Amino acid sequence: MQNLFIGKGNLAKSPEGQHIRRKDDSGDFFVATMRVMFGRYARDSEGNIEQVGGFWREVEIYGPKAQDVCKHLRKGARVLVIGEEREFIGKDDDGNEVEVIKVVAEDVALVLTRVEEIRFAPARQREEEMAD
Repeated sequence: MQNLFIGKGNLAKSPEGQHIRRKDDSGDFFVATMRVMFGRYARDSEGNIEQVGGFWREVEIYGPKAQDVCKHLRKGARVLVIGEEREFIGKDDDGNEVEVIKVVAEDVALVLTRVEEIRFAPARQREEEMAD
């Protein structure tokens, strides 16, 4: 990893997943994409917390972790993203090429803010699901 990105933010909408064909035609892989707002917060003069800035980033994660992200996360979830910022060339609404900075995540973790309940699958069931 050439640079390290670590940030906490909120999902703009639920992650979207899809299978992508490998360039060498050796099969496919699963990718989850999500848009995350990494806000900056401070206390106002009355001591209340308010957002004072921030930035949006497209975040991608691959493989089994991507499938878990799509299965368990939803719009508004607070997440911790660890990965690498990378530059990509995309197209705007008019078809012009634009430089886009994305985070290619090594890990996306749920921050336990606003979580009411967590239920774990029995160990054997988790092992069988991972083998599939």
